[in-house]
Amino acid sequence: MLTLLGVAVVVLGFAARFNPLLVVVAAAFVTGLAAGLGPVEVLAAFGKAFNENRYVSAALLVLPVVGVVERAGLQERARTLIARFRGVSVGPFLIGYLAFRQITSALGLTSIAGQAQSIRPMVAPMAEGAVESRTGEITDDTRQAVRAQAAATDNIGLFFGEDIFIAIGSILLMVGFLAASGITLDPIQLSVWAIPTAIVAFLIHGARLILFDRRLRREAGR
Repeated sequence: MLTLLGVAVVVLGFAARFNPLLVVVAAAFVTGLAAGLGPVEVLAAFGKAFNENRYVSAALLVLPVVGVVERAGLQERARTLIARFRGVSVGPFLIGYLAFRQITSALGLTSIAGQAQSIRPMVAPMAEGAVESRTGEITDDTRQAVRAQAAATDNIGLFFGEDIFIAIGSILLMVGFLAASGITLDPIQLSVWAIPTAIVAFLIHGARLILFDRRLRREAGR
């Protein structure tokens, strides 16, 4: 039970708003020491985990790239591009992105888009441009609401699309857990049942986006 002290360290550290990296490292040391490991052994475990999962840090390379292209005016170009298409409104535009995100995630391409890769530099500015092309200049509250809908669309598309891919971690975890309980299933059996959920999620969020679009039009008409 002493090994659970690491969880308490995480909860207290986040509640006190300490640096998340320091909190996680401290929790790991507390857990390791409570399990009977020495400081050197804990550090060795850190090194082994980093070496085996070093490819994860490659995603951090996206951040400076996004920063460079934003500085070069990517957001402004994206907003200008969508504003040229007068017939495009924010609802259908985000529904199209939702379909793209779900389909690519279902194929295992979960990193092809995301909050840093596509939402902040392109999708959110384009959604703002779609609103501005119909209603003119928008308020800061409306701008933040559009950005929130764009971010939510990416999250929903990824969350409900990735479970259709048979090699995703969540599917493999469920298969392993069920196997440990004596229930043998193939990953494809779970993936198939994720399809109806993804369709329902698409319909529900698509309806929310249409209602959001209509609300913006009504507010602009006042």
